[in-house]
Amino acid sequence: MSSKATVLGVGIATLDLINEVEVYPVEDAEVRALAQRRVRGGNVTNSLSLLAQLGHRCAWVGTLADDAASGLIREDLAHRGIDAAAATCVAGAVTPTSYITLSRTTGSRTIVHYRDLPELDFQAFARVPLDGLAWVHFEGRNPAETRRMIRRVRDERPAAGLSLELEKARPGMDALLDGPQLLLAGRAYAQAVGFSDPGPFLEDLIERTSAELCVVAWGERGASYLVRGDVTRQIPAHRPEQVVDTLGAGDCFNAAVIDGLLRGLATDDAVARAVGLAGFKCGRQGLDGLVEAACREGFLTGV
Repeated sequence: MSSKATVLGVGIATLDLINEVEVYPVEDAEVRALAQRRVRGGNVTNSLSLLAQLGHRCAWVGTLADDAASGLIREDLAHRGIDAAAATCVAGAVTPTSYITLSRTTGSRTIVHYRDLPELDFQAFARVPLDGLAWVHFEGRNPAETRRMIRRVRDERPAAGLSLELEKARPGMDALLDGPQLLLAGRAYAQAVGFSDPGPFLEDLIERTSAELCVVAWGERGASYLVRGDVTRQIPAHRPEQVVDTLGAGDCFNAAVIDGLLRGLATDDAVARAVGLAGFKCGRQGLDGLVEAACREGFLTGV
């Protein structure tokens, strides 16, 4: 495929309120934030922002409220070149908000998420044009409706790549495992379904899916992947000199795997590149200018 492909992301967009603190507070403490920022968040929109930096044409579909915060989300997506014209606006709703505490000492993030906005349904997705898409990436949400969306992509765009993120173990998630070619799981999902090691998790997962490739990111243990018919392989983590901000590292990893496969890289190279870029991101605040910085420092080539 072309290195500049058209990618559609299906998922949520949020307003993130990020407070940076020296160390994470104990319960019932009162601490002063060292810095605060308000940004657009959401797994799939973060991944799209990286894919856009990597040169792809990107579009997002999901639901938006009709409040002031949704205007910030639309402006941010437009600024990043992400087409949100197909988003569904829900009257009287409230933008989902993530309250994030970011520790400067460890770079870890703790998230309290509030959501009172309906999920995208199949009826809305059925109105989204699929012509010209090279890849469609879904968050693993709203399984009953998302299953129908996946089936539509498979029926109407069989040549397009199709990936699914498995972040949380929600009821009915197994219904989504038939259709995607690529599953991108997180450590939290693997542990929630009973696994403490990536190898057995991937071996179990590939038996329950039609996907040809299953990948799981495992934080400081890097990532592991399994191609159907092969054995599990592990890529060591890249740890920056100082961990500054882990927020969005998983979204960065997912985007880089998709980008690598779109560029025709071998699976091992695509996953290794993704592990490296996610680690590089952990040494920087935010996602802005990440690809440019990685290229400038010789960390990323071929973009």
